[in-house]
Amino acid sequence: MNILITGASRGIGGATYDLLKKCGHKVVGHSTKGSDSLIAGDLADAGAPRNIWDTALDELGGQIDVLVNNAGIYEGIADNVSDAEWHAAWQRTLAINLQASADLSRLAVSHFLDRGGGGRIINVASRAAFRGDSPQHWHYAASKGAIVSMTRTIARGYASEGILCFAVAPGFTVSEMTDEYLAGRGGAQIVADIPLGRVATTDEVAEVIRWLTADAPASATGSVVDVNGASYVR
Repeated sequence: MNILITGASRGIGGATYDLLKKCGHKVVGHSTKGSDSLIAGDLADAGAPRNIWDTALDELGGQIDVLVNNAGIYEGIADNVSDAEWHAAWQRTLAINLQASADLSRLAVSHFLDRGGGGRIINVASRAAFRGDSPQHWHYAASKGAIVSMTRTIARGYASEGILCFAVAPGFTVSEMTDEYLAGRGGAQIVADIPLGRVATTDEVAEVIRWLTADAPASATGSVVDVNGASYVR
């Protein structure tokens, strides 16, 4: 299959990019700054999603079968900052975490319909969509809750055309970005809240995305797969 994945330079995105390629898929990845192998694009820029899509479509010979919306940010903002700072933080988080994914999903749906239907979209949400997040991350939780609602809307709206949409909702995930934090006192508090006794690995989340990409049955469209060690069950 031909696959586009955003945020593929590290963490969950990097692990998924590597796994999908290892499984024999043709994969085009994206990152903010880009590289020799990744398309560049700052998702805070309203024009970036279309540029990324068009570039990926060209690199994949005019056909994309699966879109994985993984890119996102987790930037805190205090609740007592100025109105301007508050609005800027919300605007940036929603632009990157939600609007860019919506724009890419719209392009994917249009592409799938133009070729006669069929295709998959996998959105990376978060357990924060359901249980909320810290007092510094109202906007993050809101963006991920919206991703879940968007996933279900796409699934319901286009299933008859063979277009399937799924979401993954990780909890805290260990990666090169979080090793230091987990080694400190903050890590002990996080692990104490997880019945499994450890945080998820990026490889575990990547495997769930791979399954949704290639093997999940059509009847599962609209579902959200939790990967959080039972730290939040619903």
